[in-house]
Amino acid sequence: MNNRRIKVLDDVSNWIGGWGLFARIWPAIICIPLFASSAIAIAQPNAKNVLILFHYPAPVVDPAYVDQIESLLRARVPGQVNFYIEHMEATRVEDKDYQQNLTDSLRNTYRGRKLDLVMLSGYPSLDMVLRHRDELFPGVPIVYFSMETRQIAGRTWRGITGVTETQDVRAVIDLALRLHPDTETMAIITGKSDIETFWLGKFHSELPHYRNKVKEIDLVDLPTDQILQRVDQLPPKTIVFFELQPRESIQPAIGVWDVLAQIGQRLPTYCIFPYQCVGHGAVAGIESSGRDEVITLAVTLAARILSGEQVDSIPVVQPSGTQTLADWRQLHRWNIPVSALPKDTRFYNRDPTLWERDRKYFIPALVLIVAQALLILALLWQRARKRKAEAVVRESEKRFRVMVDTAPSLVWMCDAQGKITYLNESRLAFTGLHPNAAHSDSWAECIHPDDLKNLLDTVSQALKTRQRFSMEYRLRRSDGVYRWMLDVAAPRVNGDSSFAGFIGSGTDTTDQKLAQQALEKVSGQLIEAQEKERGRIARDLHDDICQRLALLAMEISLANRSADVSAETTKQRLQEIQKHCCEIAGDVQSLSHQLHSSKLDYLGVVAAIKGFCDEFSRQHEVSIKITDANVPRELPQDISLCLFRVAQEALHNAVKYSGTNQFTVRVLGMVDCVQLVVSDAGAGFDVEAAKRNRGLGLVSMQERVHLVHGTLSVESQAGKGTKILAVVPLVDVDAGQVKVASEDDRLPATTR
Repeated sequence: MNNRRIKVLDDVSNWIGGWGLFARIWPAIICIPLFASSAIAIAQPNAKNVLILFHYPAPVVDPAYVDQIESLLRARVPGQVNFYIEHMEATRVEDKDYQQNLTDSLRNTYRGRKLDLVMLSGYPSLDMVLRHRDELFPGVPIVYFSMETRQIAGRTWRGITGVTETQDVRAVIDLALRLHPDTETMAIITGKSDIETFWLGKFHSELPHYRNKVKEIDLVDLPTDQILQRVDQLPPKTIVFFELQPRESIQPAIGVWDVLAQIGQRLPTYCIFPYQCVGHGAVAGIESSGRDEVITLAVTLAARILSGEQVDSIPVVQPSGTQTLADWRQLHRWNIPVSALPKDTRFYNRDPTLWERDRKYFIPALVLIVAQALLILALLWQRARKRKAEAVVRESEKRFRVMVDTAPSLVWMCDAQGKITYLNESRLAFTGLHPNAAHSDSWAECIHPDDLKNLLDTVSQALKTRQRFSMEYRLRRSDGVYRWMLDVAAPRVNGDSSFAGFIGSGTDTTDQKLAQQALEKVSGQLIEAQEKERGRIARDLHDDICQRLALLAMEISLANRSADVSAETTKQRLQEIQKHCCEIAGDVQSLSHQLHSSKLDYLGVVAAIKGFCDEFSRQHEVSIKITDANVPRELPQDISLCLFRVAQEALHNAVKYSGTNQFTVRVLGMVDCVQLVVSDAGAGFDVEAAKRNRGLGLVSMQERVHLVHGTLSVESQAGKGTKILAVVPLVDVDAGQVKVASEDDRLPATTR
């Protein structure tokens, strides 16, 4: 108080220092009432003296914070209350020289003053006072606040009470990770003082919960001018927790808050104590409670003590709830929506809303606008009913237009005389006509000349009967190709139920027709192939098996007639007959295997293909090299039959067209499929030409592979041989997805 008065006197002296004699006598004149008021204040026996010791240096403590404590306490305590404010550096409490100097300074300063209460902010100030209480403040009650509950750890002291808080480190980490879900690294910037080490330990105790999500980087006790260099080296997707305390005794080139501001521009930054760093570059933080609540509780305890209540009867209190603080500008910097924060979040640096800035202009303008709106509404109400009916009609037509223009069908409309009045966008795009073509007769140019007369006659007849009708015609596409269309039309009526014309929609049926023709063609080819195969079997039976059976019968008859011949001759003839029987049986067996291999059912596809290759090589006097690897023995029947028939067809084609007698067959089992490769080094052929000609052999193989959801590829060039590759996906036999081969699958392989 005296210091403030002296400063006022100095300022006044500087202002009037050149006023001559008056300047010499004015201090005495002014000091008379000041000394009188001081005497009155000293004479007041009920004046209370309160010392507030902050654990942060003066530049860090918000002056409004101090003023709030003073005003609240004076409002609760009757009489005069004198306040003395002191600051200490929490980061230097463990420095014995600093602690001794601070103790000596406090003892010398308040040796002649009677203190009624000491209020301590933060654990470092409490720790220092507890060590030197007897020499500093003997018998003076103490109220502490801004104190971490875990630092007190249930300890109590006589003549001391206060307000404790629990800072939830995990809640701050969860908040940061929730606002930045793609975070991969957390960097902790702090020092080595006791309080900084304490909070670093709290971080370390919580980080194991996040080991699988993020990794930790500690930047401890670095000079302020080096912190930014290390921050620039941090990996992307990093968030920073800034817990570096300012040091009043050290004046670095870059201050702590300047460092925080620079880091906040580079990376999202958070802190445990948001009142210190939010507003200086940090995004957000969580206080265990609101600052106002902590101050209110601490002031309430101080008022009770100053009112005469025993301090030992006042228990330590703890506020409830939490308070989230956030920097509005930092939220926009990192694209964080305000909705991601709690509703009761307190914002710093928030730009005033348009209403907050200009509401004194808005209210008169709003009154004027409301008056004008009421007048306009009164005028428009008279026209509303008429406009409403018109709007309904327009909306209905608009919905119809949107629906029809986006429909894939080719929609048209005509009036009661048959004149085209509308073509939707799909029809215009299909025919390539101008949008105005709907109001002319140019649409008729797109109809095939052979179909135009029939179309006009059909429409003319429908206009007379006014009944639904359908017609089929060819319509020219924008590229000049005619496509078959199926039009279905229905009559439409006006609002008075009078006939308005027809509306119709056309569908392109060309692909269906082509598919039907292709199906009929393939069906005919299959029937023809079946008849050819039956004819071949009949010829083989007639020209070979039957002739040889007749010869066998003749030999048996000859053997009977020559019964009187020697036994050696008879034995020789019987051996020849036996040989002929074996040959006939072998040929019949080969023919049977071509129709259907029994090995396929009992020994698997590999054994069946090997057996067929052996018989085929003997029959056609060719060499077939077959290899297999990792093929499951039990394959679904449809897959086994498919691979067997493809191998038959490929080898028949190879013998017929390749001009070589060396062939290779490979059957390979993969993780999820089976591959069949049939190759030769023969004459080869033009694959594209074969596809265009749709040879029945190639069609047969493709269809068989397609039925089991596989793929067939043919690689061949003239003079470079042929390679046929069939890849069939495996079917889970245990799941019961085994296909049963149809009777058509048992037909013999055909030629290309």
